[in-house]
Amino acid sequence: MKQQANLIRAGQVIEHEGNRWTVLKQQIITPGKGGAFIQVEMRNLRTGNKTNERWRTADTVERLMTDNKDFTYSYADGDNIVLLDDETFEQTIVPLALLGEAAPFLQDNMKVECDLVEGDVVAVHLPATVILEVVEADPVVKGQTASSSYKPAKLSNGVKTDVPPFIEAGERIVVRTEDATYVERARK
Repeated sequence: MKQQANLIRAGQVIEHEGNRWTVLKQQIITPGKGGAFIQVEMRNLRTGNKTNERWRTADTVERLMTDNKDFTYSYADGDNIVLLDDETFEQTIVPLALLGEAAPFLQDNMKVECDLVEGDVVAVHLPATVILEVVEADPVVKGQTASSSYKPAKLSNGVKTDVPPFIEAGERIVVRTEDATYVERARK
């Protein structure tokens, strides 16, 4: 389906120069002189390579329609992950690169939502939050009691984040998978 370039949004799948690309970021730029254009960062679905492309806002691009389907993460196999179809119990092998920076948050038996184009997985979406254990947390600095003061901590998946001063090593917390930010203490 053809659409104007200024309607491109992150997460969409487009066809460009004979390849399928998933849009990672888009930005409309209006220079002081001349017409506005859109700058798009995208990843090739076959090779995993990233590129930047610019279009005038009036240009058209071919957008591919995606279907959504739920899968369960089974295991990692080198640079790929194996997903299990919840309905047919068939295994699907997907490049780990499709997860991008959210890959460390993938957990055993996690339910994920995938976008498919003609039966091929083109994007994997994790749940909005996950529960992880804090394995390292800096001690609280005396006198640092302002509500906006956070301290660095390392999570059980190796990701570093900032947590409130009352969080100690060994506690379980809820973390946002999109940007690795602290949400709240996990309920027991």
